[in-house]
Amino acid sequence: MFNLVTIIPTYNNPLTLKDVVEGVKPFCRDIIVVDDGSDPEGADIAGNLEGVLLIRHNKNIGKGPALGSALIRAKELGFTHAVTIDADGQHYPEDIKNLAGVSENEPNVLWVGAREMGCENMPERNTFANKFSNFWFWAETGIRLSDTQSGFRVYPLERLAGIRMFSGRYEWELEILVRAVWMGIPVKNTPVKVYYPPEEERVSHFKPFLDFTRISILNSILVLIALIWWWPYKFFKWFTKENIKSFIKDHITESSDSNFKIAGSVGLGLFFGVSPLWGYQMITAVATAHLLKLNKVLTLVSSNISIPPMIPFILYGSFYAGSLLLGESMKVIPSDLTFDAISGSLTQYLAGSIILAICVGFVGMVVTYTILKIFRRSEK
Repeated sequence: MFNLVTIIPTYNNPLTLKDVVEGVKPFCRDIIVVDDGSDPEGADIAGNLEGVLLIRHNKNIGKGPALGSALIRAKELGFTHAVTIDADGQHYPEDIKNLAGVSENEPNVLWVGAREMGCENMPERNTFANKFSNFWFWAETGIRLSDTQSGFRVYPLERLAGIRMFSGRYEWELEILVRAVWMGIPVKNTPVKVYYPPEEERVSHFKPFLDFTRISILNSILVLIALIWWWPYKFFKWFTKENIKSFIKDHITESSDSNFKIAGSVGLGLFFGVSPLWGYQMITAVATAHLLKLNKVLTLVSSNISIPPMIPFILYGSFYAGSLLLGESMKVIPSDLTFDAISGSLTQYLAGSIILAICVGFVGMVVTYTILKIFRRSEK
């Protein structure tokens, strides 16, 4: 049974909070307000609200933890879904009806209200920040959304049970979208209206330097996790007989690309997959393929040669190639933990891995080209 509650996080919004709460009531009778350590004036407004459940934090801990505490409480109270709306008055409460409707039709989806970018009085930095956020969300999940920063959302509480977060404040809202996708929860947009007051009337707690720094650190961590775990996991999950046949048909046998372009794409992917760019092999491979106008999909797939079962062979081959190049014995394990011993082992690995990457990439390209030349019906 669909049971919705509205959550309104607030921090020093004395001029707009009451109007937002009253605006929500016709569309959702159950409301949780989270006062995240507001100053006395804001705290008094929150404390005098009628018909709401108030959660009060003694000090400001950030929007993320404030939302997190309310989501947990909502689930404890038996609600199945929670719509979140900002307390600054930029969202239109009547859009709750639309969000509730799409959520009731698809209850397992985390819905994000998509604002119309470039609307009246919208700061240019908001448009840039949203594009920036959308790009990183795509890099971390493979899903394209038009708006990943909107705070007007519907969370499916049961699906999110047990989710672990390590960020707070503004970046929390991006992290929970990424982690939701990683948990198998669909994330989709639905249109909502937005109002931005004139700049002189606007209230914002966004601190550009500090918050962009936090967001950048978060995205660095999430991208690293995605490259090491999510993308390989997604690749193997995709690896079915039907998908393989379809992939070969679309990108090889019936592709409009030439034999040389296909072979070059495979060779480039193998090169980066073996290269010592651990954690950044796939993204570097795709970026290079884009610059060289090669098949990015083939390059990405080929770069997955560095999957866990292959890593011992790649490491051994790198050290072996390095020992041959440098004319010394293999140093897989340093003889002792001195700087010279460790740097010698690292030098041997780096030199050998580059040589191995070149060899594997070249051989892979030649073999692929030969096979295509023999078995491909015609080169288009």
